[in-house]
Amino acid sequence: MEQLQALPVAIIGAGPVGLAAAAHLTIRNVPFILFEAGNTVAASIRSWKHVRVFSPWRYNIDKAAREILSGTQWNAPDNETLPTGEELYINYLKPLSETAQINPHVRLHSRVVSVGRKNQDKVTTFGRESLPFIIQVLHNEKEIKQYEARAVIDASGTWTNPNPLGSGGVYAIGEIENGNKIFYGIPDILGKHVERYKNKSVLVVGSGHSSIQALLELDKLKNRYPETEIHWVLRKDLNRVYGGRDQDALAARGALGTQIEQLVMDDKVNVYTPFQIHQVIFRKGKLGIVGYQGDEQKMLTSIDEIICSTGSRPDFSFLREVRLGIDPALESVSDIADLIDPNVHSCGTVRPHGEKELRHPDKDFYIAGSKSYGRAPTFLMATGYEQVRSIAAAISGDMEAAMKVELDLPETGVCSTDLGNNACCGASPSANSTKNKKEAQAISCCS
Repeated sequence: MEQLQALPVAIIGAGPVGLAAAAHLTIRNVPFILFEAGNTVAASIRSWKHVRVFSPWRYNIDKAAREILSGTQWNAPDNETLPTGEELYINYLKPLSETAQINPHVRLHSRVVSVGRKNQDKVTTFGRESLPFIIQVLHNEKEIKQYEARAVIDASGTWTNPNPLGSGGVYAIGEIENGNKIFYGIPDILGKHVERYKNKSVLVVGSGHSSIQALLELDKLKNRYPETEIHWVLRKDLNRVYGGRDQDALAARGALGTQIEQLVMDDKVNVYTPFQIHQVIFRKGKLGIVGYQGDEQKMLTSIDEIICSTGSRPDFSFLREVRLGIDPALESVSDIADLIDPNVHSCGTVRPHGEKELRHPDKDFYIAGSKSYGRAPTFLMATGYEQVRSIAAAISGDMEAAMKVELDLPETGVCSTDLGNNACCGASPSANSTKNKKEAQAISCCS
């Protein structure tokens, strides 16, 4: 057992939560090794570096990370300003990764391909908890090496595993074949991708903040290039998309809902809702989208480009030999599913949770960060920071600190407990919520 305790903790993913885990383990003098598949820390964040987040710096910097950085020449950003993805990297995550306490233990170009117990497959039970974890890692896409660890924190996130366009959670027929016309995520519409979208007929699919961001950027593009056409497909009602607006404690997040509502009311976007996509067709240089709006089959024609912002999902493929506790619907950690289930509530805040709720049947294995939420959409970085603080405390043997979980998150202004039956949106209903004349349908919010 002493030999097991002497081994490092393996952290998978050097994003904000993975680096926060490293910081908390550092503070507690627990050795660790951090594996990152990208060529830099925060590689996923850098893929949307042009996007400004809606949470100010005070929610984006982990406490242990701040403590480590305070011992360097780091200049802390203003707590109340809103950073872009690039600013998160340059002003926080990169400096943290370069500190003397963190940098020697970071392995870039290192993709974890499997996790399991030493010399035991998942079926074997006897003596399992006394064995170290074995992590196989592909370095530089060339060489696989094997590492032993006392515990594992999977903070690999979900960003690199986007959901498809198709309804029912599967690829639409023809979606893969036409992938060169589909961008998954948040393109830089006004920057490096401007040529791709200007004066084109662009379809945005999705109902979250990423899709709203794309639509607002397309509207700016249309002001410069008037022949640009904007289409929007959603699977849900519009009022659930608008969010808390002026009741949101994060003003920038609330503003997204206000701005997209105004865009719809001004008839600047063609809205199709609720619309379920079944097929993507390529004809004469254009895309056609076949789906159902209610019970009626419809086809959207003459689409040049599609932006798919339907969220993402966790990748468990490299965890097949770990005994996981995963909710069958959300694909989240089982014990937090009831806190975050969008079928039950839509709050952006959840009851504080930590190591106890994040445990898996395999002792000392944890999934933290956005991956712990599975397919649920309400994750904030501050949630992940508190998760790994609690996990690091438990790994170090400080169960009192691990159990004392405190989480300060801003209210969204949107909360309901009955989403299937005229759920409230947390704001007064808009008399013009169905103003858009181009196929838009919306159910007004209850008061």
